[in-house]
Amino acid sequence: MNQIQGFLENTTTVQIIDILIAVGIILLFRIFSGTISYIIIRMFKIKEKRAKSIKESAFYSPLKIFFIILGFYLAIVFLKEPLGITSEIMLVAYKAFIIISTLAFARGLAESFTPKSSLYKKIKEKTSRDVEDSMFDFALKIIRFVIYIIAGFIIVTALGVNLNGLVAGLGIGGVIFTLAAQDTAKNLFAGVVVFLDKPFIVGDWIQVDAFEGTVEDITFRSTRIRTFENSVVNIPNAIISNASIINWSKMEKRRYRMNLCIELDTPLEKLERFQTRVQDMLQARDAIYDDSIIVKFDTIADNGLNVLICSFTDSVDYNSYIAEREDINYKIMKILREENIELAYDTKTIQMKK
Repeated sequence: MNQIQGFLENTTTVQIIDILIAVGIILLFRIFSGTISYIIIRMFKIKEKRAKSIKESAFYSPLKIFFIILGFYLAIVFLKEPLGITSEIMLVAYKAFIIISTLAFARGLAESFTPKSSLYKKIKEKTSRDVEDSMFDFALKIIRFVIYIIAGFIIVTALGVNLNGLVAGLGIGGVIFTLAAQDTAKNLFAGVVVFLDKPFIVGDWIQVDAFEGTVEDITFRSTRIRTFENSVVNIPNAIISNASIINWSKMEKRRYRMNLCIELDTPLEKLERFQTRVQDMLQARDAIYDDSIIVKFDTIADNGLNVLICSFTDSVDYNSYIAEREDINYKIMKILREENIELAYDTKTIQMKK
């Protein structure tokens, strides 16, 4: 209270008026920041009629922040002479204005390169449809990264740091930095290779070594896979680029294969009739490729007659494939029972000497 009282006693009426004007400048910019930002964005989006769409623009919020900060800075500049603000304080205010403005515009520019932005949709429409969304997302991440790097250099420059000295310092510590960043660099370049080679995209069902699941995201460093146990595994891109990848989503058809061992004493007429009925059953199914059906008396084993049943189905989805396989198995078992054919089991006959 004593400090406030002392400040008021040492402050003239003119200075109080100047302070009120400065507060008015701040409030004025604060109140009209949204309106000014709206008008500026509207100038670049003449065809856009919806106010909500303009306010959802990536630059709307950064522009509001810029004008609010501009109001504070202009108020400080206005009070420099009346209150005798020192050059050091003015320099701090100027640097703070530059830093916050740079971060605001960097954020707006970075938000312009996201999958939800209108710019992304326009670029996507004009680009070849052969380019997957995952490749676009990866490219956008690189662009946003570069934007923030440039913003970082601008901020460093505003703080008065000598970039030449900084580069020289990086040269001295380059060996240490390179050794520490080897894995990161490998994963980054491997990520680029993954996008160029395109062995899989986001949403594909893949298998990498012991890991199998759906690709959820591909980042600079790793690929995130959601396994069928609903757990998440992050595999470094460097490992993926050197691994054998099975992309189950690329299957155009899946193979059904069954080996049946029938008892040795089964009459050949029954065996032939069984094969014919299984062949006809498979040909009658819409999901089975007729030219892929194989029902053959394959081998004569020690304990029975092996019949190979093989075909391809267009039910590539796992759930539909299991359902198709189950239905085929039921029908095969029904044919076996109708033909009174028994399956053979591993048996051994032991003769004991008396």
